[in-house]
Amino acid sequence: MDFLILVTLALSGLWFLRSMEQRRRVVLLGSFLGKYQIEVLMETLTQGYLRALGEDDPARREQILNMLTAAEQSVALQFGSFATEFARLDEEQARVSTLSMALPFATRLLPQATFDVREAFRIHARGLAEAAGNELQRSPRDKAFTMSAELLLMQHSCHWFCRSKATASARSLMRHQTPHEQLVASVAPATRRDYLALVKG
Repeated sequence: MDFLILVTLALSGLWFLRSMEQRRRVVLLGSFLGKYQIEVLMETLTQGYLRALGEDDPARREQILNMLTAAEQSVALQFGSFATEFARLDEEQARVSTLSMALPFATRLLPQATFDVREAFRIHARGLAEAAGNELQRSPRDKAFTMSAELLLMQHSCHWFCRSKATASARSLMRHQTPHEQLVASVAPATRRDYLALVKG
């Protein structure tokens, strides 16, 4: 019985410490994102893309996608500014555990199993800017597909920073019916290459 009590107390302590650490990260990220309209723009683009894909008339579909250009450029610009500001954080605050489950102090106890989220945000900022600028001259539909993937992978990184990889992947699957692996496969080749090199070490 005493052993079970000790185990229960230990697990409760770990849960409390993990929750405290996650709350600090949520507040930290929110303090940077709060001045931007990134989430609102993401919603605008997501709904716009869905509306366009629901159109049977190709001309009407392209018209809707072209109307989203300003929002695409705005979200890319705003996230780029956010990434630049966030890069001023100390490295210790920006380390993210690559373990599937969140453990308290994992970034300090297992530094070899971490990555720098500042670099991840820089990769996402570049990917969004290139997708919005359509440097590869994709068709409007392909551009929308790539932009969606870049946005959702960026959102996954934000959730990973605040919670854990498992939680971020579960949210992506639940909210967007898209596994993490599919997001990675759908972004631009340069984003995929640099992202995988970062998170897999």
